Amino acid sequence: MGIGIKVSTDHVKDVVIIGIQGDVTAATGEVIVNIYNDDSILNTPKILLEFDKDCYINIGGLAYLIDIVAAARKKGQIIYACGLSEHFQKLFHMVGLSKCISTYTSKDSALEDL
Repeated sequence: MGIGIKVSTDHVKDVVIIGIQGDVTAATGEVIVNIYNDDSILNTPKILLEFDKDCYINIGGLAYLIDIVAAARKKGQIIYACGLSEHFQKLFHMVGLSKCISTYTSKDSALEDL
């Protein structure tokens, strides 16, 4: 487990990809929220959260992701995720995110489908 987070964005067709590396925690989750709140993302219909294979998440980080998903749903946006580790998959299922977010094994498989 590291101590920070690195977040990047990319646009492919009508999908914004938010790449996440590092720890998703209460201390770092706001970085993802700030990226999501950028004007270029707020008006995008599809958002793909691409998690690095070494990402770590705790309950504080999950709270930020849940807030993003709730905000996106209110705006009619659809959130997808890829690269989820087994740990992430388990947590997404436990808190119900797996009911709100379609997941893919890789960015390529997600983009093919979207």
